[in-house]
Amino acid sequence: SQLIKLRFHDYVKTLKDMGKDRVFWELKKTRDGYSKHIGRFFNEKYLKKLGIHVPRRKVFHSFRHNVDGLLIPGGFGDRGIEGKIMISRYAREHGIPFFGICLGLQCAIIDFSRNVCGLDDANSSEFLNCKHPVIDLMESQRAIKVKGGTMRLGAYDCHIKTGTKTFAAYRSKKISERHRHRYEFNNRFRNRLEKGGLVISGVNESLGVVETIEIPNHPWFVAGQFHPELKSRVNHAHPLFRNFIGATVKFNHSN
Repeated sequence: SQLIKLRFHDYVKTLKDMGKDRVFWELKKTRDGYSKHIGRFFNEKYLKKLGIHVPRRKVFHSFRHNVDGLLIPGGFGDRGIEGKIMISRYAREHGIPFFGICLGLQCAIIDFSRNVCGLDDANSSEFLNCKHPVIDLMESQRAIKVKGGTMRLGAYDCHIKTGTKTFAAYRSKKISERHRHRYEFNNRFRNRLEKGGLVISGVNESLGVVETIEIPNHPWFVAGQFHPELKSRVNHAHPLFRNFIGATVKFNHSN
C-alpha cells in the first residue's frame, strides 16, 4: 500500500491528516515494517503529542468483532493503567475471554471494585493514595527501602477452590507457581468484593494472599497474581494458557 512506501515521518503526518475517525482503522489494518512504531500510537500521551485523538469508545467497541480474547500481562507503574482497567471492564461486560497476569489481576480487581461494587475511587496504592486501595503493598514489603531482588520472588503454594475454572484448568487442589511482585489484593476489601460476586478461586493460606480470581457466569475470565508464563513450554502449555486459548477458540466459533 501507499502507506508502506512512506518514511515514518511522512507516515505520521499522513495519519494526522486522516482525521479522528480513520486513524484507528488504518492502524488496525496495517501490516508493514513500521509495526514497532505503530504500537506507540496506542499510548495516549504519545497520541496527544502528535495531535491525534482516538475516541476510546470507538477502540473498545471494535474489540467485539476483531478479537477472541484479551490478556493483560505483568508490569509496573501507572503508564496505561486506566486503559488496562477499561480492557478488563470491556471483556467482563461483553463476555470476551480474559486472562490477567500479575498486574492484570490487579487491574481486574480495580475494575470490579469500581464498576460492580461501587467503590468509585478504587485503585492501587502503587499509583496513588485513595480511600479504597484495593491493591496495596504487601506487609512483608513495607520495611524494604532498597529495591533490587527484594520482591516476593520464587515459587509459592496455592490452594485452589473446586468447582472453579481455575480448578478445571489445573485439576488439582494444590499448585505451586512462581511470583514477582510487591503489591497484592487488599484483604480488607475481600468480603465486599465477594458479596459483589467476585470468586476468589485460589489463596496462599499461610500468607493469606489472594492468588487467583474469576468472574462467574462468564465464558472465561480468570486472573492470577503469579506468572504462569515462567512454567509454560512450547511442547507443554501451562494449564491456564491452554484453557484460555481454548476459550478464545470457542468464542471465535460462536461468533
